[in-house]
Order: sequence, then structure tokens, then C-alpha cells
Amino acid sequence: MTNPSALLHLLQLASPALPVGAYSYSEGLESLVDRGQVNNLATLEHWLIQELRHGAIRLEAAVMVRAYQAITTQDWAALRTWNQWLSAARETEELRLQSWQMGRSLLRLFCDLDLIRQFDPNCQRSLQEEGCNFAIAYAIGAATWQIDRQSALLGYLYGWASNLVSAGVKLIPLGQTAGQQLLLMLQVPLQAAIDDVLRLPDEGLDSCGWGLALASMAHECQYSRLFRS
Repeated sequence: MTNPSALLHLLQLASPALPVGAYSYSEGLESLVDRGQVNNLATLEHWLIQELRHGAIRLEAAVMVRAYQAITTQDWAALRTWNQWLSAARETEELRLQSWQMGRSLLRLFCDLDLIRQFDPNCQRSLQEEGCNFAIAYAIGAATWQIDRQSALLGYLYGWASNLVSAGVKLIPLGQTAGQQLLLMLQVPLQAAIDDVLRLPDEGLDSCGWGLALASMAHECQYSRLFRS
């Protein structure tokens, strides 16, 4: 990315300081740690890489790219359709509520910052009423700030990975150095995931997320927990 303004916007959009509450979610990781299935650096790395290759984050990222395209072409009907599609693809209530809460918070922030004044009002109202997924709200910000598609996708996936690495550091626990080492180890898988997502056709939008779904369902009734999902 050579545009300094777009780069700054991407850093802001992918920042952990973004007030959407991402830090309060572990996406099932807490229950995996509680059961001893993820208990060190190697098992956490394996979990994250498998999610990037086959899991729900791959699906979310692909829908984010399609929402980005719909916004740039002002295809508001397509944007609503992809938002509804992603809501329907959520396998547990926890994961759906997480996506809606983060999406609603980000969309409200964009409204407060007056960033979407040229956005279709009917579509905006529908997203607010139906529940706006985080991937959709992220795409709105990326397209509005004119961040190129590939960089926006990298920021989305890196934000997901860094949040779960941070959760793993707290839960397992791991040292801060180990967390940074893991982020370095994930650079190649993240780049591979970007290439995969950008080539993914509509008929290839699927995921093997039963492990995440089971972990999320177990987390709903976990006796003691630090995270909301």
C-alpha cells in the first residue's frame, strides 16, 4: 500500500483500540483451553492455522470481500443479501451475537464519525434492524476509506488472529514473547489465506467449522469464564 492516508485508515480499522469489544471474545477458544485441547503454543498455532484454512473466518473474509465489492458498485441489494447470508451461516447463537454486537458498534461509530452520509439510507436502516455482521461493517469502512481490497482483507484476518493470540496469552497462559512469536509464525498462513479467499468462487463458500461450533456451544454453559464467547 503506497497511499499514506489509506494506510493510516487501515491501521485504525484493524487497531485493537477500535471500540467494538473484540477483546471480550475468544470464539470458543476458552472452552478448548478449559478442556485441555489447546494448552501450549503449538496447539494454539495448529488451531488458528486450521481455522484460516477451513474454518468460519475463511467464510467471513470471503463475504467481507463480496460486501466490499457491493459497496464500491453501490449494489445495496447485494450488500443486504450477503449480510443475511452470513447471519444464516452462523452455527451458534454466541457466534451470531458476537458478530452482530461488533458490527452494530462499528456501524454506530461510522455514523458518529459521519463517514457514511452517502450510504443508501434504506440499506443502512435494514442493517441496523436485521443485525449488521462485523464483516459487513468492516467492508463499509474499508470501501469508504478507499483501502484497497487486498490490504483490507489482510487487516481483517490479522485483526482476527491478533485478538485470538491475545486471548490465548491470557488463557493458556503464554508469555507475551510467545504471543509475538506466534504472530510471526502466522504470517505465511495469513498470506496463503488471502490468496485462497480472493480466488474463492460463490459456490465454494463453505467451511468445516464443526470444531468451532462444538467449542462455542460448550462455552455457552461453561461454569466459569473470562470471555463472552
